[in-house]
Amino acid sequence: MINVNQPAPDFELPDLEGKVHCLSDYLGKIVIVNFWSCECPHSERTDKAIMSMFAQWRAQRVVMLSIASNRGENLQAMKNAARARRLPTVLLDADCSVADLFEAQTTPHIFVMDREGILRYRGPVDDVTFRKKTPSRFFLDEAVESLLAGRLPELADSTAYGCTIVREV
Repeated sequence: MINVNQPAPDFELPDLEGKVHCLSDYLGKIVIVNFWSCECPHSERTDKAIMSMFAQWRAQRVVMLSIASNRGENLQAMKNAARARRLPTVLLDADCSVADLFEAQTTPHIFVMDREGILRYRGPVDDVTFRKKTPSRFFLDEAVESLLAGRLPELADSTAYGCTIVREV
């Protein structure tokens, strides 16, 4: 199990065009790993919020890696969704190995690493649940803003909410 306040494990995955990315390539930057799906309505909803926040962070050496781990999703559908939602980098986790490594359960499921590669936040983007449809708290924003200010996030670990990652077809 990956623990908060411990180094995140390195991984290597291709993006949707085949270029390989390693998590360790981004040391020195705050990295948001977003387990993502082109078909999940929760991913679609949170992509809008994430990209709005990300636009403010991009100049501050913050990187977002969306990881497509759902088995059976169509590559062209992923490319179309990523382009339409203006996601900067989507990586293909075809065998769910990185989802398993991070113990990601849902899409979205967010992991935020500090500039040294230490996991500082794990959980949902916001506080939306089955019973609460409108967010009032944005956990991802709080985590990244804390790290940018040189502080640890107040909330470091929370249960993610969204569509279950499909590991078998």
